[in-house]
Amino acid sequence: MSDIYESAANSLGLFSGPYLTKVELQLSCKGIPDRDSLCKPDPCLVLAMQSCGQWMEVDRTEVIPSCGNPNFSKVFTLDFYFEERQRLRFELLDIYSGGLNGMKHEAFLGFVECNLGQIISQRKLSKALLKPGGTVGKSIITIAAEELTGNDDHIELSFSARKLDDKDFFTKSDPFLEIYRLNEDATMQLVYRTETVKNNLNPVWKRFKVSLNSLCAGDHERKLQCTIWDWDSNGKHDYIGEFETTFKEMRGAIEGRQVVQWLCINSKYKAKKKNYKNSGIVILNRCKVIKMHSFLDYIMGGCQIQFTVAIDFTASNGDPRNSCSLHYIHPFQPNEYLKALVAIGEICQDYDSDKMFPAFGFGAQVPPDYKISHDFAVNFNEENPECVGIQGVVEAYQACLPKLQLYGPTNIAPIIQKVACSASQEVHTKEAMQYFILLILTDGVITDMADTREAIVQASHLPMSIIIVGIGNADFSDMQMLDGGEGILCSTRGEPVLRDIVQFVPFRNFKNASPAALAKSVLAEVPNQVVEYYNNKGIKPKMPNLPLCSPSSE
Repeated sequence: MSDIYESAANSLGLFSGPYLTKVELQLSCKGIPDRDSLCKPDPCLVLAMQSCGQWMEVDRTEVIPSCGNPNFSKVFTLDFYFEERQRLRFELLDIYSGGLNGMKHEAFLGFVECNLGQIISQRKLSKALLKPGGTVGKSIITIAAEELTGNDDHIELSFSARKLDDKDFFTKSDPFLEIYRLNEDATMQLVYRTETVKNNLNPVWKRFKVSLNSLCAGDHERKLQCTIWDWDSNGKHDYIGEFETTFKEMRGAIEGRQVVQWLCINSKYKAKKKNYKNSGIVILNRCKVIKMHSFLDYIMGGCQIQFTVAIDFTASNGDPRNSCSLHYIHPFQPNEYLKALVAIGEICQDYDSDKMFPAFGFGAQVPPDYKISHDFAVNFNEENPECVGIQGVVEAYQACLPKLQLYGPTNIAPIIQKVACSASQEVHTKEAMQYFILLILTDGVITDMADTREAIVQASHLPMSIIIVGIGNADFSDMQMLDGGEGILCSTRGEPVLRDIVQFVPFRNFKNASPAALAKSVLAEVPNQVVEYYNNKGIKPKMPNLPLCSPSSE
């Protein structure tokens, strides 16, 4: 390896830490009790990971209606660190609608805790769920682990069917399709379940994507079993038929080179009926391989992280001259604003070649006219708000404090819109050159929530992520809405975010932890957000233009 390549790789952190492996977890349950004598459960599994002694939700499966033995198609993808004890908690919920207003309710049915290392070492772990109160229940959860081996490409598939058997007396069948793959231990693993097409014997199912690893573990000749069902509200779906295939066979439909279709066969009918031909025909309308690029593909291809800081200067922080103020500058101990800024900024600055960082403030009366502003330059240079390095941001922050009059309210939509305006210029380049991270440090409840939600929804279409760190001991419960903690964030007009781009944490959760723990928490989602944006846009990374040999020392 050339010296210059090694230097570039080291600057990207390729050799600064242990080897990282990604694993996929597939989940199923058995023996979930009925809600009552008339209703079966509508189960969902929630995955939480332990961080700083607290359980934090990472992801959750789909809800499967009226099912006591669910096999979830949602796959959890986790980073596995051999040197860490990664505690996992799987919580089983029964999510159902109830009451006159049809509100969703969550009934907690039990949980399982284990180490990720336990699952990986056994490859498949089955445990009884502990019920509320700590008693062992009869429900069993099974977690199967598989290492991701670089098959990160995704496959886009689209199926339809013709002349399926009618399983209903007064209406037509409500068909859905399930794809299973044959594992090495001869078990079948659910890969994907389509939506149900109601009252239709010639359904066209929606286009969907699955990873090549999930579909066939990278083995193009691995057996796939596809089963068609007629959906019933009681969960006892009627079997229509099935067929077997491989990804190698599916690839024949790529770019429409040939028609790929299968006979849907009901083995019982075939054995009993002399003139039985089939229970319908299933057609593969589309098969497209989508190359998925990694975060480092983009970074090494020249994509720069544009890091921007926004600091809350509202009066609720307290007079900076008072030692009780959140903005008090102690001669030996940095305040929480500085701790958060430095912890996160020092990591982001490694991915910005010019080390120039815009820094803004909001919620203060600003000289010379002392008008309230929610997006002023901390260095008071509106033409060039950039500071040299993170230390430059720290110095500008400390220098501006005596000149400001802390005021209010806490409006953050203007600063989001300002950074989004810069990010929107990147969209027109059609290249992965700049990705924007906005760090907002605030001590209080947001007062322009409606405008903030709208700004985030619009920013989700741009190469941009937002990190919010809550400073002090205020009630930050409303922030969970922005972070997607209460479901998909929508604007007041009902428009949902295109991507989840907000990460919020209260600083107090990390008071007794190292700065690295805070940075790791809030930056963990950024690589996936970067990859998701560019891959969804079909923007490929540039190949790194590195010399084949190091330059002469002369």
